[in-house]
Amino acid sequence: MKKVMIAMDYDPTAQIVAETGFALAKSMGAEVILLHVISDPTYYSSTEYSPIMGFTGYLDTGPVQFDSIDGLRKASLHFLNKTKNHLGNQDIKTLVREGEFADSIIKAAKDHQADVIVLGSHSRKWLENIVMGSVTEKVLRHSTIPLFIVPTKKRS
Repeated sequence: MKKVMIAMDYDPTAQIVAETGFALAKSMGAEVILLHVISDPTYYSSTEYSPIMGFTGYLDTGPVQFDSIDGLRKASLHFLNKTKNHLGNQDIKTLVREGEFADSIIKAAKDHQADVIVLGSHSRKWLENIVMGSVTEKVLRHSTIPLFIVPTKKRS
């Protein structure tokens, strides 16, 4: 295994996914690629919940336009670079893609010849899984590249 792609969202558990994926890559002497997928720009600018603004500690973006793809791309790169700094390795590559989450993750992994994809598995209510599906489940069903799934469910 020479390349590990870590797919990250803005959920606060993304730090756990990044740290776990980085430890895996480090143990194998593999290259690391951090990936974030921009799917629906309106998701980022919601007045109810903004995943960028909600991820405290990682994103201090200053004046960024969240209503444009370019602004979202800049904010996403900033988020990935903050993660790279947190992991303490400047050789980590960062990548932002646009599109449907699962398809974009699989395509990016193929394009960059990743040997393993690291994903977090968020706990969701069963009804949400039926209605909108799980990104991790979709990647699992359609990927030919091995997955390393990090459970991020809160423990009681």
